[in-house]
Amino acid sequence: MKNIQAIFWMVVTTLLFAIVTGIVRYIGSDIPAPVAAFIRYIISAIFFIPLIVKMFILEQNKSKRHLYWARGLAHGFGVILWFFAMARIPVSEVTAIGYITPIFVSIAAFIFLKEKFSISIMGALAICMIGMIIIIKPTPGGIATGQLSMVIATLFFAASYILAKSLSSTESTLEILVALNFIVTITLTPFAIIFWVTPSFQEILFLGIVALFATAGHFTMTMAFKLAPITITQPISYVQIVWASCIGFIFFGETISLWFSIGALLIILSSLYVTYTSSSKNNKDINNLVAKD
Repeated sequence: MKNIQAIFWMVVTTLLFAIVTGIVRYIGSDIPAPVAAFIRYIISAIFFIPLIVKMFILEQNKSKRHLYWARGLAHGFGVILWFFAMARIPVSEVTAIGYITPIFVSIAAFIFLKEKFSISIMGALAICMIGMIIIIKPTPGGIATGQLSMVIATLFFAASYILAKSLSSTESTLEILVALNFIVTITLTPFAIIFWVTPSFQEILFLGIVALFATAGHFTMTMAFKLAPITITQPISYVQIVWASCIGFIFFGETISLWFSIGALLIILSSLYVTYTSSSKNNKDINNLVAKD
């Protein structure tokens, strides 16, 4: 049952992050990426001030503090690059390139966290990768600045998610979330000072909404990480392409091509297959327990 619950939380996560993507796209590139990212995170951090004081001032003996800082730094740099890419390339393209992240995460989980790869999970990842390539349609002409920024961001995000998975085995979901907001805010501060442009009230309001949905997304994602192996949860993140495509089409007039539809279909089918195999495995485990009783 835990696998199914984890998959549910990951589907919710994809919807929340897609909404974040749409709002950031709407804000555009008037605000430098580090400044927009800083405002988004400091708004979240303000709500957690009491817990931040407790974790980082009153409790100096936390054994995994170094993992919290490593994750915050990695995520901070990834966020800057993501904001930069969001203002320059279509929502669906940002999301599609972002799907390199689960590939890196799953491979890293296999290498560093000793999680097992089943044939079905490997097949799902391979199909998802093919779908992503179909959507991006790489050309010999090179890669745009926004695309390159997003590709590099996926490496930082992959490191962040692996560290989050490692922390989730012993740390509470709330502590992981609080530490992320605090450390990413600190990471972004010097970059925000360098590139500072005073935002309008409307821009601050929208970044506040981004903070709300993004914080909720990180909470549901950490819940999923606590319930199931990362090789189960990561393929489900590909469902975000559906939400992102709908947002891009409805609100920004971004067209959905035939090749994009084929790639998205492959991603959806493979994610559904992971859900089915996880459910089957869970039912089999329950039947075995009943038989033993």
